[in-house]
Amino acid sequence: MFTGIIEELGTIENIKNVSEQAVEMSIASKRVIEDVHIGDSIAVNGICLTVTNFTSDSFQVDAMPETIKATSLKNLKRGSKVNLERAMAANGRFGGHFVSGHIDGTGEIIKKHKEQNAIYYDIEIPNDLSQFLMHKGSITVDGTSLTLFGVRDNVLTISLIPHTVSETILGGKGEGDIVNIECDMLAKYVHNMLQSEYAQEKSNINQEFLKNNGFM
Repeated sequence: MFTGIIEELGTIENIKNVSEQAVEMSIASKRVIEDVHIGDSIAVNGICLTVTNFTSDSFQVDAMPETIKATSLKNLKRGSKVNLERAMAANGRFGGHFVSGHIDGTGEIIKKHKEQNAIYYDIEIPNDLSQFLMHKGSITVDGTSLTLFGVRDNVLTISLIPHTVSETILGGKGEGDIVNIECDMLAKYVHNMLQSEYAQEKSNINQEFLKNNGFM
């Protein structure tokens, strides 16, 4: 479990193909390996990966074919910067939102513009993800917990403050770049329950009930 609060920018030291669609990556870092152990989970651009080895200044992870196909990992190369976050500690502060590290799909930045001290991004996403989004709801983009400032059809809008621009890889991305998207976990659970046959037949809690009681 993660929070979407990026701890550090890492650098891809090496990417090695272990098969046609599986890779082994070495990532240079400082902070996230301070207390690392083999088997720990670290989110790399929002993707939950398992530490398989580490040194005093880097760690290694494996990415299987399904991860490569479903995320932007295929676009990484040696020298690429990546967002890093360790799994949430039980005694830590919860500053973002519930993030699983399981990417729902990728989006493409189609517009970027600055307004006052904020940078706005319009991101086009797969149509089937739109149902999990709402204005002022939560979204994770490349592992960064953000607030949705606009949702229309299959395009979402986010806004970055200067701190997020400087402390994550999002500040350096622009139109045409691909980002990892993880929708809000609670929204997905609620949607799944409402869509289930059991919920529709056995429960009075449905979309009409929620709308009539101010939840939609």
